[in-house]
Amino acid sequence: TEALIIMKIMRLKEVMDTTGLKRSAIYKAISEGRFPKQVSLGARAAGWVADEIESWIVERIQERDMAYEGKKKS
Repeated sequence: TEALIIMKIMRLKEVMDTTGLKRSAIYKAISEGRFPKQVSLGARAAGWVADEIESWIVERIQERDMAYEGKKKS
């Protein structure tokens, strides 16, 4: 049995709303390799894989929690 995989593409406004980042911050982070790259949807359209954005958010939460744990032990 094949598993059904549903992937969602998020456009820039949704990525901005979800992450709280501005357009310029998103593109700067992409250029620095700190944010998922967008995928081309056509000649003048791009989007981001929703799972990659969600994973990026989870990583930020984990970094925060690790930093907090490090401060608690000091």
